[in-house]
Amino acid sequence: MEYRNIITMSPGKRSGKPCIRNLRITVYDILEYLASGMSIEQILSDFPELTKEDIYACLSFAADREKRSINLSQ
Repeated sequence: MEYRNIITMSPGKRSGKPCIRNLRITVYDILEYLASGMSIEQILSDFPELTKEDIYACLSFAADREKRSINLSQ
């Protein structure tokens, strides 16, 4: 999944945290919802401005960031 066109970071929005398409919804928000047990369908119902692709982009972004942090520590 190519997330670079979906996940954005702007210094003036949510303190520069990675957000979805310049919305005020952060990657962290989505990961927290998923970790709490919400389904993708529930998230999309609560946030109709999001798409499944946005959710998958968050997961891909988090996986890529984790992989980079592991590579930096080696």
